[in-house]
Amino acid sequence: MADYPIPHGAWLENSTDGEEGRRPHSNSQHSTIKREVHLEGYLSNTTKELSALLLSKHRDYGPKNISLAPGGALNGLRVRMHDKLARINNLVESGATPDHESLEDSFKDMANYAIIGLLVLRGQWEE
Repeated sequence: MADYPIPHGAWLENSTDGEEGRRPHSNSQHSTIKREVHLEGYLSNTTKELSALLLSKHRDYGPKNISLAPGGALNGLRVRMHDKLARINNLVESGATPDHESLEDSFKDMANYAIIGLLVLRGQWEE
């Protein structure tokens, strides 16, 4: 596992030496910050990966496959998400190895459908 440095200028709240307010972290108290930095890096990498995948698929499908879905965009997303969740449940419960799309691929698709749903709700998805 990579060992990321603590961000320069990281601060801890509520000093234990009697001083009020914030103080610089000490080496003995950096495990929480270290975990958060790891999580921040993982989240950043994952959202970049999801974004690249969504943009790539968007170029292939275009926006109309969502916006012109029977029952509207949100209904189309609900159907797609339901199908993905059923697939995830089947793979997890059966322990089967998929022949085509991996479990990770299914979770990526679910995440991107949720992002598209947010864009639809905000009026930011092309109609």
